[in-house]
Amino acid sequence: MIRLLLADDQPLLRLGYRMVLDAEPDLEVVAEAGTGREALAQVSASAPDVVLMDVRMPEMDGIAATAQITRTSPQTRVIILTTFQLDEYVFAGLRSGAAGFLLKDVEPPALIAAIRAVAQGDAALSPQVTRTMLDAVADALPDPQTEAERRRITEVLTARELEVLGLVATGLTNPEIAAQLFLSEGTVKVHIGRILAKLELRGRVQMVILAYRAGLAG
Repeated sequence: MIRLLLADDQPLLRLGYRMVLDAEPDLEVVAEAGTGREALAQVSASAPDVVLMDVRMPEMDGIAATAQITRTSPQTRVIILTTFQLDEYVFAGLRSGAAGFLLKDVEPPALIAAIRAVAQGDAALSPQVTRTMLDAVADALPDPQTEAERRRITEVLTARELEVLGLVATGLTNPEIAAQLFLSEGTVKVHIGRILAKLELRGRVQMVILAYRAGLAG
């Protein structure tokens, strides 16, 4: 069972999400929050597996809350929901370790699939904005000195880990990577864990961003 926290300052939206998600046999909404501070308290009290986090909320915005959750409760995954395709605050949230970025008009089946993917360690990025988002993030960050970045990564990672990094950056899930490389899903998860540790990254989305910055995507 995947335990969910709904963090949005609009009660009607939370009700709509709850009705859709609670209808799924493997999903359970265990808590709700109307502010960023409430979200932090509910993560501590309810230990959800996945948080659906609105960007703009009172007291503490969703970006600040996401950064704190990924720092203090790394086992909890955060999906950021926004009305805007390009939002600098969302970019900051992804750099802070959010596992996904979806538009609020996402269809229920896509939202449910994203929650399941994130709970399994994959990323969930809205297809309408994925490449644009990555380009915008790269442009917004300081000059990464691509060749130096690439050299650092290739010196730290094994050949197999570099393969996995490139495939993650193309948007493949763990099962798809396993099938392409003729590995078990467990082995793929081990490789991803080692990549995150070696490169000091907080999550799969940061892996994608770094791979694009270094020219190692796909």
